[in-house]
Formats: sequence, structure tokens, C-alpha cells
Amino acid sequence: MDRFRAAPRHDALTTDQGVRVDDTDNALRAGHRGPTLLEDFHNREKITHFDHERIPERVVHARGAGAYGYFEPYASLSEYTCADFLAEAGRRTPVFVRFSTVQGPRGSADTVRDVRGFATKFYTREGNYDLVGNNMPVFFIQDAIKFPDFVHAVKMEPQNEMPTGASAHDTFWDFCSLQPESTHMLMWLMSDRAIPRSFRMMQGFGVHTFRFVTADGRGTFVKFHWKPALGVHSLVWDEAQIAAGRDPDFNRRDLWEAIEAGAYPEWELGVQLVPEEDEFAFDFDLLDATKIIPEEQVPVRPVGRLVLDRNPQNFFAETEQVAFHTANVVPGIDFTNDPLLQGRNFSYLDTQLIRLGGPNFSQLPVNRPIADVHHNHRDGFGQQVIHPGTNYFPNSLGGGCPAHAGAGGGAGVFRHYAERVDGDKIRVRSESFKDHYSQAALFWNSMADWERRHIVEAFRFELGKVNAVEVRERMTGNLAHVSQDLAAEVAEGLGLPAPAPVGGVTSAASPALSQENLAGEGIRTRKVAVLAADGTDAGQVTAVRDRLTARGAIVEVLAARAGTVQGAGGEPLDVDRALPTMGSVLYDAVLVPDGARAVSALAADPAAVRFVEEAYRHGKPLAVLGEGTRLLTAARLPEDTVLGESAPDYGVFTGNGTAPAEDLADAFADAVGQHRFPHRPGLLN
Repeated sequence: MDRFRAAPRHDALTTDQGVRVDDTDNALRAGHRGPTLLEDFHNREKITHFDHERIPERVVHARGAGAYGYFEPYASLSEYTCADFLAEAGRRTPVFVRFSTVQGPRGSADTVRDVRGFATKFYTREGNYDLVGNNMPVFFIQDAIKFPDFVHAVKMEPQNEMPTGASAHDTFWDFCSLQPESTHMLMWLMSDRAIPRSFRMMQGFGVHTFRFVTADGRGTFVKFHWKPALGVHSLVWDEAQIAAGRDPDFNRRDLWEAIEAGAYPEWELGVQLVPEEDEFAFDFDLLDATKIIPEEQVPVRPVGRLVLDRNPQNFFAETEQVAFHTANVVPGIDFTNDPLLQGRNFSYLDTQLIRLGGPNFSQLPVNRPIADVHHNHRDGFGQQVIHPGTNYFPNSLGGGCPAHAGAGGGAGVFRHYAERVDGDKIRVRSESFKDHYSQAALFWNSMADWERRHIVEAFRFELGKVNAVEVRERMTGNLAHVSQDLAAEVAEGLGLPAPAPVGGVTSAASPALSQENLAGEGIRTRKVAVLAADGTDAGQVTAVRDRLTARGAIVEVLAARAGTVQGAGGEPLDVDRALPTMGSVLYDAVLVPDGARAVSALAADPAAVRFVEEAYRHGKPLAVLGEGTRLLTAARLPEDTVLGESAPDYGVFTGNGTAPAEDLADAFADAVGQHRFPHRPGLLN
């Protein structure tokens, strides 16, 4: 990539043609107040280029953020695949990863309720391999022919181009209520998985069943999983909506700042491997993209790690122009007959042609493989290569080059898996694809109580935005096939009668699906806000901050104004952020130090009172020292919860000023590692 970077330092300004320019502030004109002259080629070139700077955004996944890094396997997987980048423990393969939302345009907010894209481009020695996944392991549809219908339904409605970045509208729920195959995916979408705390704290999945292939042609079905080192954590819905206003770039900024600070995000790649002879050993079809393989049936095997350690230098050139394609595979990885995957293999290539201006998008720097490229593709918009000589095969005038690969052996050559295929030419859905509710029920049964509560509230919110009563009724009827309790609770929130019970609903569960079992460890990169004012006990702030930062947290002091505040002993305390510019939704926990004068000022400041109340209502850990408890009272928080003996059980820690601040800091840090306290009384959502 370095050879494509242009960073002028001491260079003179030029036109696109290399002509040096001494004035780019004033157009050429006749006299001091006369007309601008058409002969001003620099003015015309500058404006013309500006007029053409935008390209069509992606139809879906338009809003995203990306980063570079590397992947390294733990051990060789040559027993299952001849893929070179998986053949040797510790050998690093460079990657580019793009995270995204799905529904909204480039200008939408990061924290909307939506699926998140998780696409990885591996620059392997055998060519580029793209694992184009999501943060949810299933999808809304089974056959790609329904993809235009699904996207039309979930996108902004055509008559008014609303809503932006949201699925809470009539056309989406009309489609889903008539398409029961979407039910499993809807359970994931209504869960907290759809509002991740950070790209760094969400799982990724390949969605489809792929196939590993060995050098001797033996196949194994494979599903891909990314597991974040920081654990799987989410926002709550009220918090997500506020964050969209406080910082629409919440997730994008989080990724960028973590990498800039050297806190490199990391995921573990895992695979579920199914021998070919076990293809029909399950009560679902491996080719159905609306189904998972429960981890209790086929455990996820860790095979390597992904680390992101470098931000792009130009968003457009890299993150916007990167082109992912599910059919970009390398020797050792092949497709299955998943009908959604088969359609994606066409669509992803096709869409780049209009978005990136023609067939040569693979020559853009971010898309170029590190492997050598030799073929007879010629010309077209944006051709970057000068090809002399012959442009056909076979040829003798060019020495027969480029010749067929593999003449001297099969290593490094892509050969499709030799699968026998036969059947009548028909438009039909396999009978094995027609169970649309069992795994939706499995997901519901696997959730913790607080996760179920959030799912119910999400359905109520989304369907509450739907104007068509028949759509709401139809959807709650579908939910009865998942859980009668779920359907009845959603219906009650919509003012509808509970649908009739449905028999035969599964009671199976998979604990691996609950975020409660995916917490991760530690508080690395967690953000803690310290509310301060003149008179704050600066010694306490320093002691607690040192304790938290030693464990990897980020501690920021907030006050009514930027600059400094005066500590209780007269010493200055630096302020990192002005309180009016921030919000509790941008932090993971809150500390209120001791200091009577400071607490009086904070208790009289509506922004500070709201900050503490909001953090409490969203279940975040609170640490309050000495006089700081008066701020809890000002926020009208339930005293029996925040000041009673059981307060630590709800993530609220108070110090009376006699015990060392470090002791409270350790307990507080442990609480920050729990992310939030969903059983705390008085929560929003």
C-alpha cells in the first residue's frame, strides 16, 4: 500500500497535469471586479473534480468503518484444508476488516438497531480471500432471489424516504410477518446483539456453511466464528437512542481511538467442522442460512487470532473503496449449495461494477492482492496496467503466457470440489428448509431473564411504530410459534389480545447463545467518567484513576468547563472534557469523588444530575465517595438501592471517606468488568 500513498510535505501545488500553480484562492478574472474567465483551466479542473468526488454508496452496508491488521493461526489445519494461510502456526497474513450497519445510508447513526457487517479481506500468498459475514449467525431469507424484496422492505419507504437507519416501519414488518423464515433472525435483531457497545465487543459469523477442501480433494463442511477478546457487550435501547444524538459516530470513533491508543482489537477465529458423511445428521439443513449449528452439538474449535493494529490514512480510498465478494476464495476453501450464498456470489461482483465504475476495481490499492496477477483481462474504465503483447489464450506469439497453472503440480491451484449434482430443473424450496420456528424458540429459551425483557421491549417498540393493525396482529401470531409468553407480552404492549397458543413449541436451549455467558475478562479500554468541580478531592481522583488505569481502563475528568478545577487542597486538577459536551451514554461507569463544595456545585448542575441518573437507569457501575452521595439524592435515585447494604449487588459503591479510596477502586473496577447490572431496580429498558 505504501507505494500508492501521496503525502505532500514540501512540494509545490500543481494541477492534475503537473503544472505548478501559484494561486488557488482567486479565479482568473477580467479586472478587479470583472467576470471570471473560462480559460482558467486550474479553476475549471478544481471544480470539475470536486463535482465528481462522490460515488454511489453501497446498496446495503453503506455506513462503515475499517482497519488493517493481521491474522495468524494457532496450528496447521492441513488435515482439513490446503488453504496456505491456515497451513502454518504463527504465520501472519495481512487483513483489512470493515464493520458496518446494514439499513441506513452513509450519513446515518452508528447506534441504530440493526445487523452489523463484519467483512474480512485476507491478503494471502495464494490470492485474496474474503470472509463476508455479520455479527449474527443467521439471515432473514433462505434464497437470494428474495434479497431485493427484503432490502426494499427494510429500506426507507419510497414515498417519503423514511425512516433513516431503522427497521421500525410498516413495510419491513409487513414483509417479515408474511415471511416466517425470517423469525429466527428477528429474534437476534430484537436482542441486544443489534446494538453493540463497540465493534470490538461483538462476535462475527460467516453465516453460511462453507467447505474446507484438502490437497487430495476431501471435503469438510465448515462454519466460521469470530469471538472478541473483550467479550460480547451491548448498549441498552434508551442508551443507544441518546448516543445517536450525542455522537452519531459512536462505534466508528471507538474503533479508531482504540487503535490510535495502541489498544488493538482482537478476535479469535473458530470453526465448526462437520464431516461430509454427517451432512444429514441434524434436524435442520446445513444449507439453510436461517439456521445455526448449536455449539452443544458441534463445538467451536479455536484456530487463530485476528488483530487490528492500523487505521486507514484515507477513508474514501480505503474503507469506502474496499470491495468484498463472497466468491473471493482461495485453494482449500469452497462453496456449498446454500441458495443464499449462491446468489451472493453473483450479487457482490455485480454491485461493484456500478459502485466503483467498472471491471477494474480490483486494481484499486486496497483491493489489490499481494499474489501476482496474470490474465487476459483488458481495458475498461480505470485500467491501471499497461499490457503489451497478446491478450488471448491459447497463443504462441506470447510464448503461451499466461499459461494454465498447475502444469508442474497441484499446489496453490484452485480446483473446485468434485461434488456430484443431479436433479430436475424446478423452482422449489427443499422440505428440509421449512421449519421456521424451532431455532427461533431455541434462541428465546437460551436467553437470560434480562435479555428476554429487552427482546419483548424491542418488539413492542418496533411493532408500536407500525400503523397497519393487521401487520401487528400477524406478527404476534407468528411469535406464538416461538413462545406463548413472548407473544402474549408483546401483544399486551401493543394493546392486542394474546394470540391463541400453538402446540409443539420446543423447549431446547443453547447456553452459548446468551451474552451472559460471553462477558470476557477485565476492564481494558472501558471508559470511566469522573465528575468534578472546584473543591473536588483531587487526591481521591488520582488514587482511583491510577488503580483503574493500571487495569487498562480509560479515566476522564469532566467538569462544567474545560481547563482545570481547583482541588479541595487548592491543587489544580486537569479537566479532560467539558460536561455539557458529553453524556453518560459515552461512558461505561461513573465516579463521583468527595468534596462538599464540589458536590454542592454538581448537585445544582442539571447536566451533572442527569449524567448520574442516566448512568444509573442504564445499569452502569457507580462509585460515590463521601459527600458525593448527595448527588445520588439529587438525582432522585431509590435510596434503598443506592445507599443500602445491598447497593454493591446492584453495582453502586459508596465510601464514607475513612476507608482508602484504593479499596473502593478495586471493587468498582470488578463491577466495571461486569459491564452493567441488568437486575438493578428502576432501569430504563
